Amino acid sequence: MLFGAVLTAEDGDVEIGANSVVMENALVRGRRSHPAQIGRDVLIGPHAHVNGARVADGSFVATGAALFPGAVIGDGSEVRIHGVVHVNSVLPAGSTVPIGWVAVGDPAEVFSPDRHDEIWAVQEQLDFPGTVYGVERATTASERMAHQSAWFAAHRDDRLVDG
Repeated sequence: MLFGAVLTAEDGDVEIGANSVVMENALVRGRRSHPAQIGRDVLIGPHAHVNGARVADGSFVATGAALFPGAVIGDGSEVRIHGVVHVNSVLPAGSTVPIGWVAVGDPAEVFSPDRHDEIWAVQEQLDFPGTVYGVERATTASERMAHQSAWFAAHRDDRLVDG
């Protein structure tokens, strides 16, 4: 069931399993290299952001949580309010990301947000610019945003579809 959510298959698929609910103002975005796959019996809370991630059966993604491209959430896991699972990170089955905490790596390590240096030590190796923007880390902001603008411009003529 969808309640005022946004599902967008930018250039990749979006799949939502049976008995799953995507709440209001949540975004589920499929990407070419990272389709969005929501398993069975999953709740995606309000204002959550699932961008090219896989969420396995029976999982819970709370209000304001963010799942980045390439993230994998194992069966029965919880990403609590404003929790983050970073690019290419794998959260094992039955795991919990506490309120406001960050999961990074494969398998994911879970850190409180005040542990930036430890988060960065893992995150730097996960290739955020390549995964999200398709560019090298050394790419200038001007080049990166020109690439992103062109990517979104492909939707200039999209229309709202009643469901």
